[in-house]
Amino acid sequence: MQRARSLLTRFNPIAYRYRYRCQSRTLCSSSNEEVVVVEGNGYSRMAILNRPTALNALNTSMVATLTKLYRAWEDNPDVGFVTIKGSGRAFAAGGDIVAIYHFINRANMEACKEFFRTIYRFIYVIGTYMKPHIALLNGITMGGGAGISIPGTFRVATDKTIFATPEVLIGFHPDAGASFYLSHLPGHLGEYLALTGEKLNGVEMVTCGLATHYSLTARLPLIEEQLGKLVTDDPSVIETTLEQYGDLVHSDSSSVLQRIEIVDKCFCHDTVEEIVDSLERVASETNDAWCISTLNRLKEASPLSLKVSLRSIREGRFQTLDQCLSREYHMTLQATSKQISGDFCEVMNIASSTNPTSLKDEVSRWFINGIRSRVVDKDFAPKWDPPTLEKVSQDMVDQYFSPLSEFEPGLGLPTKVREAFL
Repeated sequence: MQRARSLLTRFNPIAYRYRYRCQSRTLCSSSNEEVVVVEGNGYSRMAILNRPTALNALNTSMVATLTKLYRAWEDNPDVGFVTIKGSGRAFAAGGDIVAIYHFINRANMEACKEFFRTIYRFIYVIGTYMKPHIALLNGITMGGGAGISIPGTFRVATDKTIFATPEVLIGFHPDAGASFYLSHLPGHLGEYLALTGEKLNGVEMVTCGLATHYSLTARLPLIEEQLGKLVTDDPSVIETTLEQYGDLVHSDSSSVLQRIEIVDKCFCHDTVEEIVDSLERVASETNDAWCISTLNRLKEASPLSLKVSLRSIREGRFQTLDQCLSREYHMTLQATSKQISGDFCEVMNIASSTNPTSLKDEVSRWFINGIRSRVVDKDFAPKWDPPTLEKVSQDMVDQYFSPLSEFEPGLGLPTKVREAFL
């Protein structure tokens, strides 16, 4: 305890915050934007995702900065635990798909691969981190945003949290570790979330286990203040603090978690076609609005993405975090190569052709609204390839899961020196 007091006495938080702000700016070669701001108050560090106008969408420089900081903190005996949060109205709306689109459009596939390698490897750092990790999931938490938080020790959801993995609606697949954590949700909730891209709120995240704690947004400053006073690396001490300032949760009657029996009944089947048939039977028998809405969501998604994503979740049930990330990387290279289908680029091309103020604004609007297939109106529905489930061959799906060629390096996770705790 005497050592801890001396640390607090000599610590200068203002100087520390300024020093790491400068470091973050240096690491982001694309601009002078401070994409990661760091605050420290003695025995802990806080990383703040700082791209609020882009809903803190993760780009290569941002994640490279986080990786360097996290490794330095893990090796620093004066750092007991790490917290991460987002600025503005999002924790992180996922990966920066606008940047990915431009990489592909300019045939810069190496930059595209580097983006995914960087974020997937950082997710593995979170899943193997040797110190307690707290993610404050206030606001939009989608795709890669969930990926860099859910593998950590603690996830605090709020009344403003919006979680989703909407990748099938843009011709992609739930990645960034999603095939691992979705596959471990109760029953077949993971399949439902992966195939529909539907949202969960903060209460639902806690109830199903995606988050560990819940707090009203108004109480977050108090939680941050109390965490800042802790001098510990003991997860149980941190958990006690989070519970002390948390709030009780009660899921709403309209929540999908109140329909888990129907979810399990319909999404337990081996194929997407059987899932659709099951939903149609229940809908015809009950005229249930939820079933009808769920069917409409499935009809908006890329048929190929639906089949690929279902298989990904099913394989994830029997794989470790590193195996899921490595497989997802292979799948991602297939999705972005356009050799099997151009569905992902089809959606991006539609967004860029609708004359929005900017492509970034349009894609951000998609994420906020759940990435609806109809971008502006009925005339802008993506032309999926293949257009129907029936035309998606088994060979096409198998190709997504085929090994990389001997000339294509894999993800290369350091599994021998960092073993995931999950």
